[in-house]
Amino acid sequence: MSLTSCNIRFTNKPEKVIYASATLLKLLKLKNRKKVIIRLGQTSVTTSIRTIKGKGKSLILSTSIRALLKPPREGMCYIQSDEDNELRIGPLMGVLSSSRRGSSQPFGSRSGLIRQLLQQGKNKAFYFAFGPSDINWQKETVVGYFLGTGGGWVRRTVPLPDVVYNRSPSRKVEKTAAMEQFKERFVRRQIPLFNWSFFDKWDVYRLLEDEPASKFVPESAYNPSGLRIKELLEKHQFVYLKPTGGSLGNGIYRLTYHPKKGYFCRYRYNGRNVLLRFNRFSQLLKRLNYGGRMKNYVVQQGIRLIELERCPIDFRFHMNKNGNNEWVVAGIGAKKSGRGSVTTHIKNGGKLMTPEVALNRIYGSTTKAEDILSKAKQASIQLAEAIERNHPHRIGELGFDIGIDQKDHIWMFEANSKPGRSIFHHPSLRSEGAATLKHIFDYSMYLSRFRPGREES
Repeated sequence: MSLTSCNIRFTNKPEKVIYASATLLKLLKLKNRKKVIIRLGQTSVTTSIRTIKGKGKSLILSTSIRALLKPPREGMCYIQSDEDNELRIGPLMGVLSSSRRGSSQPFGSRSGLIRQLLQQGKNKAFYFAFGPSDINWQKETVVGYFLGTGGGWVRRTVPLPDVVYNRSPSRKVEKTAAMEQFKERFVRRQIPLFNWSFFDKWDVYRLLEDEPASKFVPESAYNPSGLRIKELLEKHQFVYLKPTGGSLGNGIYRLTYHPKKGYFCRYRYNGRNVLLRFNRFSQLLKRLNYGGRMKNYVVQQGIRLIELERCPIDFRFHMNKNGNNEWVVAGIGAKKSGRGSVTTHIKNGGKLMTPEVALNRIYGSTTKAEDILSKAKQASIQLAEAIERNHPHRIGELGFDIGIDQKDHIWMFEANSKPGRSIFHHPSLRSEGAATLKHIFDYSMYLSRFRPGREES
């Protein structure tokens, strides 16, 4: 199998033929071949191949081949040959989101991120974005959004892709039967799709329960009874109640127990931090509108985190699969909680900084800070590998909320399969944000079976 890049051009000649430079044919080990199968995405055509003069790596497609393969543009891309005389051009890579036709921002607030993703494929691959309604399953085509030469959005009809990165924005839509069936259609066609759906918190804890990495997960209980909440509260002095499908810290309660002072409940309401005190546990349950069990909630052991200026610090670890199918820590942001806040979320008054700055200020020692950060990175890799091992679908990206307690133990509070990117707004973390986009491209290359590491010169 041989892989290289080539310059695809179009000709108006009508015959069913492709033209390749002698240089390209030599690199692809196709010298003296008269016929080949050429493939783009899920569409292939048997065609004659003719040699043209020139030292460059050129591939020219006739009008009839263009009509059958539907390449979206001329220019550079990868080309791969195998022992069965099959040529693959591309790869053709899709980003699944929700689209709005006729809009200058077809993916709404996500258009900027999707634009950054697609720019990774410039002069390398055919990288596009699409919504569920853009696919015609009967014709096995998709009308995708590509980046035009001027930076605008261009719609092109192409075959079904080699690989799909799922960046669907709606937790509610992803849980519908229609969306599950939609994604299963890719599976039946053996098209890799990664980041299948949003995680519920309890699903993640369940995936880890029999793994060595479970030592990083605080004691937790799903749909807890009042008695179970009380037991954990008295055992750990404080706990968190979290909705299993929540995000951005919404719906989270921090419950604290002081034997002499009673029970305290802290939460966020209408943009404000609220703190209430109760003499009896039954009063606390009543205030939570508790009806026997906290439906779709997880109660989780509270952890005494390391602090900066008397405010707890935790960390967002952005994890990616790379082009070698390995988990890497692509970016880390440290988040200092706002005064009186339940969480460290930036929208709730938290402050963002680099992990090096935060840990150096906390420990006062670069060596100690580097050692702790190294241990946290190792833990995050173990957690990612364990979740992937037990999850039924492909995962290529994860976000972990990681904490370090006052005895330097590492804890994982949450895992997100479609992590936010707010940490990369920090000027010192922008290069890490760019690295995550490159990892997504490289992992898509890996899944599409185009292997840049084998590229011929």
